[in-house]
Amino acid sequence: MRVIADDLQCTAVRVSGGDLDRLVVAGRAALDAGLELWFAPFPTELAPSDLARYLADAAERAAALERTCPGRVILVAGCEISLFNAGFLPGATFTERAANLSAGAWPDELRAAFGRLPSTLDAFFADALTAVRARFRGQVSYASGSWESIDWSPFDIVGVDGYRDAQNAATYRQQLRAYLATGKPVAVTEFGCCTYRGAADRGGLGWAIVDWEHTPPELDDHYERSEDEQVDYLRELLAIFVAEGVDSAFWFTFAGYELPHRADPLFDLDMASYGVVKLIEPDVAREGTGLGWQPKKVFAALAEAYGKEKTWNGS
Repeated sequence: MRVIADDLQCTAVRVSGGDLDRLVVAGRAALDAGLELWFAPFPTELAPSDLARYLADAAERAAALERTCPGRVILVAGCEISLFNAGFLPGATFTERAANLSAGAWPDELRAAFGRLPSTLDAFFADALTAVRARFRGQVSYASGSWESIDWSPFDIVGVDGYRDAQNAATYRQQLRAYLATGKPVAVTEFGCCTYRGAADRGGLGWAIVDWEHTPPELDDHYERSEDEQVDYLRELLAIFVAEGVDSAFWFTFAGYELPHRADPLFDLDMASYGVVKLIEPDVAREGTGLGWQPKKVFAALAEAYGKEKTWNGS
């Protein structure tokens, strides 16, 4: 957190995860480092009723943190819940739901559920936010997926995981302007790209190049490592955010802890990482330190950019 605040020049951090106890520990560290905390519980595979209870519990945790640092905690009430949780779209697991959404031809069941999705989400949040607001008095947002149409009137801040890729590049500004048209502050709760040539065109799906069935895991094809890919993506999108009036933007992410860098390109899992640092294995890291990390080119580029835009940045 000190590195994020001091070296990366960030004023805010989105702390995300499913274990609320650990989220509180990380959130306290963020506040102690002087950062604005975007407390972002990220549950998976919960049914709507269980998800609502989870968010109410998260709101109590966020409220306890906010009481110690008034005005410095924002609650992000979930992330892309129609994809990561059950009961909104067909599919028993995240993998099934993601495959269904990306399929070329949708079955009638999926088409009907997707047509109902805006009203399904609005009904869920109408109930869930009542319990959240009863526990947490600070500002509330939500990290929406681009396919989720949300009634933003119950929220204080509009939030979107705003990855640009080859499919939406031509309409990316127009999509942002639709969120800005609400008249509320807009936060890009995630943006970023991975560390290989062509990753920018894959945006939020750039990570899907690892064959986890292989032992040890390896990349599923031959890729050219490119740290410049991340730098170009960062600079291009930040220029758009500044020009369009985006309030906050959070680069995803600090590190891909399960994706170490290796000299052999086939096993350089860091290519599939959005991190601004690369993880170094014990035989490369300093003796006795285990996994260490080293900054990538985007680390310095992000610090330079965020140092100039202190009023809206995040990581």
